[in-house]
Amino acid sequence: MLIVAVLGALLCGGQAAAVPPGSPDDADLRAAEADVERRTEDVDRLADELADVEAHLAELYAEVGRRREAANKAWVDYDRAVRDAERAEHAAERAAERAYVARHRRDSARRAFDDFVDGSFRQGATIGSIGAYLGADSPQELLQREQLLGAVGEVHLGTLTRLQDALAEAADAEVAARETLSEARERRAEAERAASIADAATEEAVWAAEEQEELLAAIEEEKRRVEAELTEARETVSDLEAQRDRVVQATSPPSTAPAVTAGTSATGDLVETVVARALSQVGVPYAWGGGNVHGPTYGIRDGGVADSHGDYRKIGFDCSGLMIYAFAPVTILPHYSGYQYNAGRKVPSSQMRRGDLLFWGPGTIHHVALYLGDGQMVEAPYSGGTVRVTPVRYAGLMPYVTRLVE
Repeated sequence: MLIVAVLGALLCGGQAAAVPPGSPDDADLRAAEADVERRTEDVDRLADELADVEAHLAELYAEVGRRREAANKAWVDYDRAVRDAERAEHAAERAAERAYVARHRRDSARRAFDDFVDGSFRQGATIGSIGAYLGADSPQELLQREQLLGAVGEVHLGTLTRLQDALAEAADAEVAARETLSEARERRAEAERAASIADAATEEAVWAAEEQEELLAAIEEEKRRVEAELTEARETVSDLEAQRDRVVQATSPPSTAPAVTAGTSATGDLVETVVARALSQVGVPYAWGGGNVHGPTYGIRDGGVADSHGDYRKIGFDCSGLMIYAFAPVTILPHYSGYQYNAGRKVPSSQMRRGDLLFWGPGTIHHVALYLGDGQMVEAPYSGGTVRVTPVRYAGLMPYVTRLVE
């Protein structure tokens, strides 16, 4: 830690030298570093809250989708029930018409039969009686009259029987049609209730999702505010350390060692070279497995996501490949972010500075980016993306950064 280094430089003969005038004391630095730690914890907490709300929102959106599909099904079922009820109504109407026609025909036949019987009685008291045969001129005509009267009677009786049967059949059909109509109307009412309930449930799910969206926006806004405070707090620490360095350098005897340290222009120039090389690739496609000390290269197959994006056909960088290119003037890095994490000195993330490597876990390292300062970083993000500058993501950020340029 820089404070320890400075204090060590001020030790002489086992006695600590007095802090030079104008130099911030340890209490100032400790307070500033504690503020950074608090802000970092706040950012991490908010990042966790964001992740929870985003996960809940994703579940709500899935539920909205399910409920919308349920509502769609309910309304389709309702439309079918309406059509079934309409068909049942038409069937009931036709059955009623057939029953009406059958009753009318039966009644007409019955009246005709009654007239026939009445006429036969007037002729001779009953069908086939002696009066019906009076006036016959010969035995043959008498026989014909008897046959005719018998046939007419049988026809009338047969017709009446058939019409009575038809009426009974029509009445049965009418009853069945009305029962079907009643069931169809009941199904239609049930389908309408189900569709209304499904619509109401969908609205509730949408409202819940909208509430979560508002909460998500509020937390994101709070996170941005705390991240800005964190950046300011880190700058305060850097300013205090730089102030102490300047005072110490002004009050210390000249050093004979030509060591390159964090405050020298040589180091600063090297950091800017690294940063410039990384920024020069902004907009270059992401290609899994791509990138070396000379620049972007074809990606390689992974048998999964990268292949689906055609990374093996693209010329570009993955996250660790971009760092290989950026740090080529400093060192040759391995093409694996986990090994890059151990390629330099570990520094607490609260003390990160321009040119440091940022890593994400936890556990297995899975991503690396270059810190630019002011809460910004440059990275090759993912298949389908491009090299970009973006705010530092604190969710999953490893507690230490790796410093390759001292």
